[in-house]
Amino acid sequence: MRGRRRQPAKPLWLLSMAKVVFVCWGNICRSPMAEFVMKNLVAKAGLEHLISVSSCAATYEEIGNDTYPPVRRLLKDKGIPFTKREARIFTPADYEESTYIIGMDDENRRDLYRLTKGDPQKKVSLLLEWTGENRSVADPWYTDDYETAYRDIREGCAAILKRAMP
Repeated sequence: MRGRRRQPAKPLWLLSMAKVVFVCWGNICRSPMAEFVMKNLVAKAGLEHLISVSSCAATYEEIGNDTYPPVRRLLKDKGIPFTKREARIFTPADYEESTYIIGMDDENRRDLYRLTKGDPQKKVSLLLEWTGENRSVADPWYTDDYETAYRDIREGCAAILKRAMP
């Protein structure tokens, strides 16, 4: 191997993709908003090859439904790309395959603890915990305040990107 320089070893975080899954009650408002906001931040940072992002529901009520229209309008107004999708339920495979499982409120956390049999691998957190705050992302389905939910979600997603990546 004369004349060849040895390549430095890749950092461990480059060896596997980080998988982030956002979870809310029905997977039609907050978690898909977080999914598309995070995907946009990841793309702008050029990290699509390192971070995979998805979202799902903690309950069955909205399974099969697309993102709620006010969320789609807000994303469009903010210039955040989104696609047609169907709400889906959180599965055991999501737990095994994900690096971070991020709920929006304490009810989501309780549901995730139930669905993961107590979160033995300590993957579950709430979005705003990543910002150092101990509060929930309010559900715009009930508050009709999509702008505040967006601001909280954007702040949380930016904090994830900053803290999860070296």
